[in-house]
Amino acid sequence: QVQLVQSGGGLVQTGGSLGLSCATSGRPYVWNAQAWFRRAPGKQRELVAAIDWRDGATWYLGSVKGRFTISRDNAKNTGYLQLKSLKPDGTAVYSCAGSNFIGATAESDCPVWGQGTQVTVSS
Repeated sequence: QVQLVQSGGGLVQTGGSLGLSCATSGRPYVWNAQAWFRRAPGKQRELVAAIDWRDGATWYLGSVKGRFTISRDNAKNTGYLQLKSLKPDGTAVYSCAGSNFIGATAESDCPVWGQGTQVTVSS
């Protein structure tokens, strides 16, 4: 059974940086992209960034462009999200997901999820 195991996150001050990772365990992954979502308190979940495992193409939410960087290490079956210049509105639970295509947001296109990790940005 495939699992996504997240690490990283925590508490950081405004302007600070954090790194998140998402490792695949179990049989080799079968989805084409890895996505990072976040759910802030009282808000809907939103797609933050995604990367295609095959060619490295990326997609970013407009508000995080230039501050967040998504990457992957195919040899390690691990994806990463580097968060820089964090703002208080970045406080959320961040979750990685295996997705069928870059930019996918529907549950049906994101069959596997990590456990989620809290990122808290203090002002």
